[in-house]
Amino acid sequence: MGPPDSPPRREPAGAHELGVDGVPSGRTIAITTVSVALAAGAAGGGAWWYLHTRGTPQETAQRFTQAWQRGDLAAMRAELGAPAPGFDQTYQDMNKGWAVESTAVRLDAVRETGDGTAQAAYTATLKLRNVGEWSYSGTVDLAVVDRHWRVDWSPRAAHPDLAAGSSFALKAGWPQRAAITAAGGERIDGADVSGSIQQLVGFLDKATAKDVKKLGSSYRTGDAIGRGGLQERFQQRLAGIPATEIRLVGADKKSVKVLGKIDGEEGEPLETTLDLRVHQAAVGAVRDLEKTASMVVIKPSTGEILSVVNNRGGFNRALDGNYPPGSTFKAITAVGLLGAGVDPGDRVTCPKDVNVGGLPIRNSGHAAYGSVTFSDSFAHSCNTTFAPLTKERLGADELVRTAELFGFNKRLDIGVPAAKGSFPRAESDAELAAESFGQGRITASPLLMASVAAAFADGTWRPPTLVPSVEQKIEPQALPDGVTAKMRPMMSAVVTRGTAKDAGLPPGTRGKTGTAEYGPAGDLKTHAWFIGFRGDLAFAVIVEDGKGGGSDAAPVAAAFLRALD
Repeated sequence: MGPPDSPPRREPAGAHELGVDGVPSGRTIAITTVSVALAAGAAGGGAWWYLHTRGTPQETAQRFTQAWQRGDLAAMRAELGAPAPGFDQTYQDMNKGWAVESTAVRLDAVRETGDGTAQAAYTATLKLRNVGEWSYSGTVDLAVVDRHWRVDWSPRAAHPDLAAGSSFALKAGWPQRAAITAAGGERIDGADVSGSIQQLVGFLDKATAKDVKKLGSSYRTGDAIGRGGLQERFQQRLAGIPATEIRLVGADKKSVKVLGKIDGEEGEPLETTLDLRVHQAAVGAVRDLEKTASMVVIKPSTGEILSVVNNRGGFNRALDGNYPPGSTFKAITAVGLLGAGVDPGDRVTCPKDVNVGGLPIRNSGHAAYGSVTFSDSFAHSCNTTFAPLTKERLGADELVRTAELFGFNKRLDIGVPAAKGSFPRAESDAELAAESFGQGRITASPLLMASVAAAFADGTWRPPTLVPSVEQKIEPQALPDGVTAKMRPMMSAVVTRGTAKDAGLPPGTRGKTGTAEYGPAGDLKTHAWFIGFRGDLAFAVIVEDGKGGGSDAAPVAAAFLRALD
């Protein structure tokens, strides 16, 4: 060591003070560590962001686009770096203005654009109601806010051309509406067809705001749409898909930018089963009647509806009417009795009056036929035979089961609204007796009763259909073995020697008359029915306030059949 006042000794450049085993002393290590830290800090701000920022721009963009795809505005908003006025409204207006049913968003490349900023590219595919799918590409800006990657939102995030005050719109160009045709290809959607066909077809009307809300924003108030009948049920099929421009409307509500176009599709024609030759014969049979009447004609081998006729406008009684079927229902009750062991040739009694469960029962005109065959009691429509036999041989449950073989308690889908035939289970012997001859709480439309007649012609009850392309949910039901072979002669006897013998029905016609009571007990009125078939034609006729099936309804069927000969 030198003297106290001597100058400090300088180490040669590059010299190090070594400690034990040649390792540099602690002082020098500390200096070196500080130097490394300073060098790292000087290397640039990027390292600082990586060390101190939570998450990545990729993760934030992924969460945001996935929430958009789900339509979860709250989750989207949670990713924003700052409150964004109009955020919710922008996406709500997009969905409404472009009629968006669903959104798919694919996240593409995510790249950093500077210290604490990034941009995520995406592809959005929108499914537009009544229009189709449309895709576009856009970007979402991101930035670090409070050490987290957040979405730096502006309207451009929803669409690159969107600006504050812009609105979303569609402009549709509709193709020519497709035709509705009869089975032979003839158009039936014009003003030159019968009023009954117009009831089935419906008409074109101007869309209201309520219609637009239901159908989608490719429609505008005032557009032509179907109203009622087939035109309304098959609106989208007949109208087709419009050629559509996807638009942004400027804040001035005048400037328009077309963002894309989707090609339209022509409407698809709708074929019905109507046979215009058969239909004209049915129209002629009811046209000049003074009383309100309806008729339905069905092809038994297929269940196809060949004609639906009403001689009065407004309510479509042939399809939507709910009438007691009266003694036409005896054809169904007879099926149950035949299955219970009664034979057409068995001797039964047809007295003037009987009482079942406290219900007094008589025949039409207070007729009495004494001891007759079961077939003759059917031909003469003996209530006083059917009511006791039904109580003794069938019962309530079996009569319900038999009625349901013929379409009662089943919802028919023919392409337009049609009433459901109702057959409630009898709650007493008196009600069972009334149901045996088509009274009580039973209701049926001419359509359903025409399908009943068709079942006897073919041996199978088939759900009636007006539009072949409508898939039936009800399966055809074969009648019990041997039933049709026994019922056909009984139905023939109605025409040749029974209640319809004076109606003028042509040879080969089989059927059943009915006179159905309705109204309050002190003021009962009647409807007249006839159901029947000839060859591959089955039909039901009802004449409201008619006195009797044989005198009022069966002659209508006779006029119809003669017009076809």
